[in-house]
Amino acid sequence: MAAIARGEKAALFIFDEELGLLFDRMKGLGIDLEAARECGDLIIEQIDVAEVSPGQFAHRVITLDTQRTKTVVIDSLNGYQAAMPEENSLILHMHELLQYLNRQGAMTFMTVAQHGLIGDMQAPIDVTYLADTVILLRYFEASGKVRRAISVIKKRSGWHETSIREYRISKGGLALGEPLEEFNGVLLGEPTYSGEKSPLLGDRGK
Repeated sequence: MAAIARGEKAALFIFDEELGLLFDRMKGLGIDLEAARECGDLIIEQIDVAEVSPGQFAHRVITLDTQRTKTVVIDSLNGYQAAMPEENSLILHMHELLQYLNRQGAMTFMTVAQHGLIGDMQAPIDVTYLADTVILLRYFEASGKVRRAISVIKKRSGWHETSIREYRISKGGLALGEPLEEFNGVLLGEPTYSGEKSPLLGDRGK
């Protein structure tokens, strides 16, 4: 939506979710994807891996008007993998696709769902070396509640914040907490707390 506000176009390719449900959920966050699509600023397509081959999908992406479409979202690579179960083939396809979009000056966002919720989590596809930036979202338990943490794991060039923060998504939008400096083990899902005043987000704004 920020790209659209700048006068650009954006493209969103969805493998894992039905569009009607996606539109309803995003409206709950104050984001009207359907209106953006209707006015031509957003290209959004639901990809059925049973009907679209990886080659057809890649062709669809590279035929975008990259003079104006500078933001491309692929959600998620897990769905893409279902159409191409051989990991090496998938990584090769993604490498070629990302190189093309990069040459066109487009920014590509990809999501990968990890196996597991708490404790040891593993990504089914390792494409981190292809990405300039890697942002990790994960669950952790604290004070008897399941919470969410966000951290920047990798940024290919330049400085990036190394702290881990709690985040929350609600009808009020996205809220970020203070750095969890006095917690250890957040990325393992089972943190220990050594401070006096908890930096966790309160229960308001659910």
